[in-house]
Amino acid sequence: MQITPPDRPSRPAAPRPTKSRAALRRLLVLALPLTMAATGCSSTASTSDDAGHPAGSVVRVPEDFPTVQKAVDVAREGETVLIGPGTYRESVRVTKRNLVVRGTDRNAVVLDGGLRLANGITVTGPGSVVENLTVHGYLANGVLFTGVTDEKLQQRGAGGSAYDPLDTARFPPVQGFRATRVTAYNNGLYGIYAFDARGGVIEDSYASGHADSGVYVGQCKPCDTVVRGNTVERNAVGVELTNASDGLSILGNRAVGNRVGVTVNSNDLEALAPQHGAVIAGNVVADNNAADTPEQADGGFGIGIGIGGGTANRVERNLVRGNRAAGVVVTDPPGHPAGGNRVEGNLVDGNGADLVLASADPGNCFSGNRPALQSPEGLEAAAGCGGQGHGPLAAGRTAPVQAPPGVPFSQVPAPPAQPSLPDPSAPGRPATDLPGAVDPGAYPLPADAGSLPGRPA
Repeated sequence: MQITPPDRPSRPAAPRPTKSRAALRRLLVLALPLTMAATGCSSTASTSDDAGHPAGSVVRVPEDFPTVQKAVDVAREGETVLIGPGTYRESVRVTKRNLVVRGTDRNAVVLDGGLRLANGITVTGPGSVVENLTVHGYLANGVLFTGVTDEKLQQRGAGGSAYDPLDTARFPPVQGFRATRVTAYNNGLYGIYAFDARGGVIEDSYASGHADSGVYVGQCKPCDTVVRGNTVERNAVGVELTNASDGLSILGNRAVGNRVGVTVNSNDLEALAPQHGAVIAGNVVADNNAADTPEQADGGFGIGIGIGGGTANRVERNLVRGNRAAGVVVTDPPGHPAGGNRVEGNLVDGNGADLVLASADPGNCFSGNRPALQSPEGLEAAAGCGGQGHGPLAAGRTAPVQAPPGVPFSQVPAPPAQPSLPDPSAPGRPATDLPGAVDPGAYPLPADAGSLPGRPA
């Protein structure tokens, strides 16, 4: 069954969650039980090691076991599941600690949901890793890292409890996760999804063709997570942060050719609002006006970086160019004023409006961004970052843009081959003590919108 976002009228291009996003998820909730019952392909993880464990600390697929799930069930904590080339039509659940699930070839090891299964790989085991493989064609998520251990809730397409705010006492966050060189494309909601998870890294990965966002970090406080060196394109949203606070860094990524590049949101559909304290630095966020993308659930289109109700975020040294509605926009969704955000030292040009302040909070500031078009006019002079806040300003506006109809997520073209791990036979490295030292200042302003920003050595 093919699930596509319902048609929605165009809305003002404010990058904030609304009930329309929940409607998309509920559509998947209704569809998933039917499709999974029809295919009989839901997998369930074993709770104990199998007596057939091979010698050594590497369990191989298909040499030792024909399916990824069986190998994961047999592998012991701290071991590596090494997957050989092939297409694996299954959902995989990783519940053990410090397991490394790795493909031998990023482009030739493919988990395929066939537009029938819910999630590609769901990781609830602390310290576990997914790397060097491709996951596509799932109705919900490509790779999901979450502390939500209820499989029925996972199969609904999101980490939350039936779209009510998560019970954080029942489901404490999973501690430690990593996605490295993962290709996720054409999944119904998210490509790489960290929800109720902390102490992680999402790096050097690629996500396209997602009906919600390519990379999502949500409902964590503190997050202690780094998203770095990824390419996200042809998604409804490239990178999305919702109720994701403190110790969160979005560094050196390339968000190009989505409908919306990067969003930072607070909302009451999930727990832990308001969002607080992310750093977005050294990214390329350009040309997010692509028509051959899934429709964005909130109607946003042509936006580079949008802060909807986020607080105390730093947006610095990003190249934000060619977004038809707005380069950087700060706005207040109902109940969540966007306050204390600093937008400094970015190159923001060629957008419909380069800088837009639509928040009434006096604590937001803009300095040294070299923009051509500011809304309201004279924004940097009135709301510079060197002062003690500003008085009332006229509400800024994005440039008027009509969002074109979206395409089904399953029909976005497959991506080209992506760089594989240089030595997939190297010992596995679990996701412990992450993210390690993080220096946003080491990520300079990108010089070119056409290439992935460099990551410091």
